[in-house]
Amino acid sequence: MRHSFLVFALLVLLSACAPQASRVNSAAASAAWRADTSWAFETSDVPLDPGYRLGRLANGMRYAVRANKFPQGTAVVRMEVAAGSLDEAPGERGFAHFVEHMAFNGSTHVPEGEMIRLLARNGLAFGPDANASTGFEQTTYLLDLPRNSPKLLDTALMLMRETASELSFTPEAVAGERGVVLAEMRDRNGWQLRNAMDDARFFHPQAVYPQRFPIGAAETVRSTSPEGLKAFWRREYVPAHATIIVIGDFDPALMEAKIRDQFANWEPAAVAPQPDGGPVRIEDRARTEVYIDPALSERVIAARHGAWLDEPDTRAQRRENLLRQIGYGVVNRRLQRISRQPNPPFRGAGFGSGKVFTAGRTTRLVVDTVDGTWRRGIDAAARAYRHSLKSGFTPGEIAEQVANIRAAAEDAAASADTRSNRALANGVFALLRDRLVPSDPRDALARLNAFIPEITPERVLAALKREAVPIKTPLIRFQGRRLPVGGEKALAAAWRHALHEVPGQQAQAASSSFGYHDFGASGGLVADGVGPLGIREVRFANGIMLNVRRTDIEKDRILVQISIDGGDKLATKTDPLATELFGTLPAGGLGKHSQDELQSILAGHTLGTDLASGEDRFILSGRTTARDLEEQLDLLAAFVTDPGYRPEGEVQYRLQINNFYASKDATPQSALQTAIGGILSDNDPRFSLQPIQAYRGLSFARLREAIADRLAQGAIEIGIVGDIDEAEAIRLVGRSFGALPTREPAFRSYAEQPPRAFTGKRGRRILRHGGPEDQALLRLTWPTRDDADPIETLRLELLEKVVRIELTETLREKLGEAYSPTAASAPSRSWRGYGTFAITATVDVDEVSAARAAIVATLRELRSRPIDSDLLQRARQPMIGAFDNGLKSNFGWMTLVDRAQTERDRIDRYLRGKAWLEAMTPADIQAMALRYLDPGGAVEVLVLPASSAKAEP
Repeated sequence: MRHSFLVFALLVLLSACAPQASRVNSAAASAAWRADTSWAFETSDVPLDPGYRLGRLANGMRYAVRANKFPQGTAVVRMEVAAGSLDEAPGERGFAHFVEHMAFNGSTHVPEGEMIRLLARNGLAFGPDANASTGFEQTTYLLDLPRNSPKLLDTALMLMRETASELSFTPEAVAGERGVVLAEMRDRNGWQLRNAMDDARFFHPQAVYPQRFPIGAAETVRSTSPEGLKAFWRREYVPAHATIIVIGDFDPALMEAKIRDQFANWEPAAVAPQPDGGPVRIEDRARTEVYIDPALSERVIAARHGAWLDEPDTRAQRRENLLRQIGYGVVNRRLQRISRQPNPPFRGAGFGSGKVFTAGRTTRLVVDTVDGTWRRGIDAAARAYRHSLKSGFTPGEIAEQVANIRAAAEDAAASADTRSNRALANGVFALLRDRLVPSDPRDALARLNAFIPEITPERVLAALKREAVPIKTPLIRFQGRRLPVGGEKALAAAWRHALHEVPGQQAQAASSSFGYHDFGASGGLVADGVGPLGIREVRFANGIMLNVRRTDIEKDRILVQISIDGGDKLATKTDPLATELFGTLPAGGLGKHSQDELQSILAGHTLGTDLASGEDRFILSGRTTARDLEEQLDLLAAFVTDPGYRPEGEVQYRLQINNFYASKDATPQSALQTAIGGILSDNDPRFSLQPIQAYRGLSFARLREAIADRLAQGAIEIGIVGDIDEAEAIRLVGRSFGALPTREPAFRSYAEQPPRAFTGKRGRRILRHGGPEDQALLRLTWPTRDDADPIETLRLELLEKVVRIELTETLREKLGEAYSPTAASAPSRSWRGYGTFAITATVDVDEVSAARAAIVATLRELRSRPIDSDLLQRARQPMIGAFDNGLKSNFGWMTLVDRAQTERDRIDRYLRGKAWLEAMTPADIQAMALRYLDPGGAVEVLVLPASSAKAEP
């Protein structure tokens, strides 16, 4: 199961948290806040969004229901149980997580092992559509229903009720799932988790939560009994702890009745109070720690604690909240500006405050530096922090933050009637977890606009100071891959020195207007028609191809995607990194504006500048609105015609690549990913990781030389999807991209490029990783074929789903050796004749041979006889659901619209794919396994710990 470590942003750069109106220091008041299960809207003057129907059954269970048609014909069902790892006694560490796993086993009315199968038969894939997570304070169960049929909704509610009150804890089931839980614990024992745990212990040494991370303790999981697990479940899974959330396309009154029918007879029980995660020692100060791990980049954190702040959700509270959000935003914008200098003192920095459950709050200044430069980073970040809190903010800085906040609020209000099921469910989660009333975005915008005239730099600074704890004589934590010179004393001395430095003035971005609105005379049309699926297909006189599809899926939301001929096909064996820096272009800004200037100039606009190099094309994309579509197209056209190639972009890239190389072998997964390309291609440099010097030597000058011709002349195809006026979209493209000089009329084939070959060497390759000694990873890879035959591609995908189910039931459920075995089919669309099928399993280093044998046995079984009809249904139904729901999102539409003129076959595949899939038989799957998955024909990659003295399995 997916696992959430809810450490309230104290483990990463902190964002501003919600401020509170009054300080409450007593443990009794804090406990009362946690024990209160009333709805927050009952005592708030913030109006509840009227679309929600919220209620409580006589047994104490709460529910939230809402009718919604986005996506149409679907629904989501959630159950949140207010019981997590903080509810565990010392001898129960890991019980909340273990119970979550047991929910997918047997129950009173669902035989052991049948719950996941039942969901799959109904089109829910385990993982994407059926999942659960355990946190410190709650456990959440999630079902995304591909259909809104009454029968499926009844099944979903039945399964939630089974989890709530009917689970079985047979010795056999507990023993079987124990191995899965231990496998998950083994896999998650990476440098990130270990660092997070140490961070928690250092900053809160007396608190409970560092000893109650949801993943649990191995010794407890190994020794727990079925009776112990069941006792925890019965104690914590009671009606007063549970909330059922159902959002989707149905009659809400009928759904309320269904919930009552399913849960009203759940017997009420006493509620055990949840312990707080604290205590937090407000007086804790002047301690220092150095934490070393080879995978960690250098970071220094300075922090101080304060009292927990009570936060009744009111209009006044939200105004205070907004002021503080703006204040944190300005400080972090200043830090960001410093990090973008040609020779920055730090890679990044952040300032913010966050609550520590209801035990206290913490304010942190986090500074990420290049290894060995921590002194310079502390000095620069501390001076910026001190200047901000001493001298306050400028009207221009406040205006930039307000513009962005207002734009986000306007976007939310415009699309309020087309919010997704998931978004509406998340509103209920915020109500349950943070007691924030989900209000109508249009009401929120009205309140914001009314308050904006009252926002001043002075009010923002005062609100920030009411929230932020002064970072004086702080707790200082250093993390990195090598000891800081001078150790802990040097860290403390560096902070003292920074506090006595004269802060100095902060550089401000020069204000100007966007310099790219004129690309020449608007281009005329040479073709305009409507193709399959109602996609408007246009060609301009200069060769630009445009595909437009209006949808009503998300009101006032528009996706734009630009495809330009080239991409990674420009890389050669002699210059394999030709396009490596393309995705970094936004950091280099534009010819007329730096990245930092653009951020200020474009404040208040909803725009995207995502750039990537694909296999055979460059991709530029953004998500925008109708009011900003012109600005979005102008911005992307500017990156095509006048990229800035500024040196700060190169600097940011080199900092990232240095960190990447320092940690590339830190885990089995990262060691595999960095090496697999070279292994499968016989070290073809186009598909292999190069020496670090090759990446350090890259420059924008080299990139410009490699891509200039394609940016100037390469074929361009544009896709626009969303709530748009088609004629207006065509006009705006005409005055931007349509005004460019004539382009090549078609995408190149690049037939002159040497083919992508799959290695002829079979057998085992050994890699080493720097993680724990019990972690191993096994991957088997076979060559398959390209994507030219759509039916074979679909059969391979169905085979992938079959293999994944079979491996889950063998490696995971029967043997308990692997937490999440996977299978993946990847036929190439751009490399003729190339494709792969891979099986990957993370296992205990002592179980490699058994895992390999289980995989081989599974494959031999698949090759020896056709699968049964039930397995075929469980593999196929989620794929059918994907076809049924594929065009219920703008992103789904974009997969067909973006290349509708040059890759029309993808539309035909979508239209015919469901029928092809439904016609596939068990014999078809057996034929694919026989053709491609010969157990002796795989390339085996085994990743073992570098520190292990064991012989290779």
